[in-house]
Amino acid sequence: MATAGDIGTFSVWDYVVFALMLLISAVIGIYYAFAGGGQKTSKDFLMGGRSMSAVPVALSLTASFMSAVTVLGTPAEVYRFGAMFSVFAITYTMVVLISSEVFLPVFYRLGITSTYEYLELRFNKFVRLVGTILFIIQTILYTGIVIYAPALALNQVTGFDLWGAVVATGVVCTFYCTMGGLKAVVWTDVFQVGIMVAGFSSVIIRAVVVQGGIAPILNDSFYGDRLNFWDFNPNPLQRHSFWTIIIGGTFTWTGIYGVNQSQVQRYIACKSRFHAKMSLYVNLVGLWAILSCAVLSGLAMYSIYKDCDPWTAKFVSAPDQLMPYLALDILRDYPGLPGLFVACAYSGTLSTVSSSINALAAVTVEDLVKPYFKSLSETKLSWISKGTSFLYGAVCIAMAGLASLMGGLLQAALSIFGMVGGPLLGLFSLGILFPFVNSLGALVGLLVGFAVSLWVGIGSQIYPPLPISSLPKYLSVEGCNFSTTATNWTLTTAHPTITDTMTEAQVGDRPALADNWYSLSYLYFSTIGTVIAVIVGIIVSLLSGGLKQNVNRDFLLNSQDFDYLKVLIPSSWGKEQDEKVKVLNWKTRDSDSYPDKGADNPAFTHMEMTSAEKNEKPIGINP
Repeated sequence: MATAGDIGTFSVWDYVVFALMLLISAVIGIYYAFAGGGQKTSKDFLMGGRSMSAVPVALSLTASFMSAVTVLGTPAEVYRFGAMFSVFAITYTMVVLISSEVFLPVFYRLGITSTYEYLELRFNKFVRLVGTILFIIQTILYTGIVIYAPALALNQVTGFDLWGAVVATGVVCTFYCTMGGLKAVVWTDVFQVGIMVAGFSSVIIRAVVVQGGIAPILNDSFYGDRLNFWDFNPNPLQRHSFWTIIIGGTFTWTGIYGVNQSQVQRYIACKSRFHAKMSLYVNLVGLWAILSCAVLSGLAMYSIYKDCDPWTAKFVSAPDQLMPYLALDILRDYPGLPGLFVACAYSGTLSTVSSSINALAAVTVEDLVKPYFKSLSETKLSWISKGTSFLYGAVCIAMAGLASLMGGLLQAALSIFGMVGGPLLGLFSLGILFPFVNSLGALVGLLVGFAVSLWVGIGSQIYPPLPISSLPKYLSVEGCNFSTTATNWTLTTAHPTITDTMTEAQVGDRPALADNWYSLSYLYFSTIGTVIAVIVGIIVSLLSGGLKQNVNRDFLLNSQDFDYLKVLIPSSWGKEQDEKVKVLNWKTRDSDSYPDKGADNPAFTHMEMTSAEKNEKPIGINP
């Protein structure tokens, strides 16, 4: 039975476990700063020399966006709203299929470093610049949230100063990103995803033991209405239903996996297109594993606290603090395990922030520096890459202050990706799927889609949906023992979710749009941005002569990209190994124009795209 006074505290072993996680992460960064001669060029620093293999990249992809937001937010989501969040397992499958079969073939064939290079090749420099700026804004905002999340966990379970933890997170990430580049990011992610699974597992295993098996947990969850997997209500105003998660979630996460620089940068750094595809599919297994751990943790939390909700009882001040509360409660008799869980949350942040910093450095160097300072040597570009990594680390620490003012971490994070990621997904979809779309249509579609997404997103923050749209489950405090006066629990200044703090007066002052347009499920923000960007882009392009242009087929998805048998299954298993290698080489239709684009990289060299420098007209468009 949980009371306000029976929560454990950090022991020496907890600090040791936590310190070891930080130390190993830093050592990996130092190792890759000097291994193999160090990061001599910007391509070594930003792309790992294009020599990465599928499995480490897959684990890195898993770690980056299944981060501290997942460790803290998803179990609290399941605890309060039920296990419907597990339907995201279907969403992740669709996202990986779309990313690997639609976007990856084009990006890998062109051999680009920044995804926004594609926008200049397909459209023009201005479209590339607008896309780059939107990405930078989106990533800095998101990174602020994931820096703040584990700092909150640390503050709750250890009493560490909240902002001291924020700075520590940013400093460690910035250190190994600046030292070791993409290779350090990927291999620290591999280590940290192991820590995340171990932290989750320790909580789940102990909860199963405490409750006497998995059956009581599932039984409590069933009778507490937490096993609500299949809600097919088509109402778009309902926060989570089967349709909002499948449709809205697919658009939101495709914006992350399909076109977001933080993800794309790693799988196009693989040594072959086959490895790039496999990294996405192996990553899918990782996504399922982490999601399963998070959902089981949420159900175990409900089983333990079904008669005494720590949030309603004011033992914690926000739902996102429930998971660290549970960890310190049930693991208090096992020195080192509470530290392992906090390391789990912290690892999620390190992996996400490091990937974001590396991606921000890549787009800055490739999109904002190289096009305008063409005489810079590779050595200077390498130093500039490291400098921008350091700068963005400092900026992301500062932006964590904004995250402290926002509501629930999970919803805030996905809302940001929806508002900005949706229009960007629409922009790339226009370029890859519609050969008649021109630069004017693409730009207008992007801006209109972004404006509408921003409108509904900001409106939903000012006028949050009423609790009836989120369908929170019943939480009881009947079993709480409030007679305990002694406590070592320190409540933080963290804010509860915005919806939970609404007063009746605020509800009465809501405008007409508040209960329909602004109450749209946050998962549909990305869907709206993508669909509007595509529709507007198509209409404007058709009205402005888009059908008259001739686009280079290498910039589009084409039939060659779906030739699965030649890619995945050798035509004859008895042929020599060199024949198999030929099968895995994805040659472009226009191989003379792009001799090294899309092939395996045996020497791991990168051919810079000079087309944009040689032509003043938009690339790929002939009068």
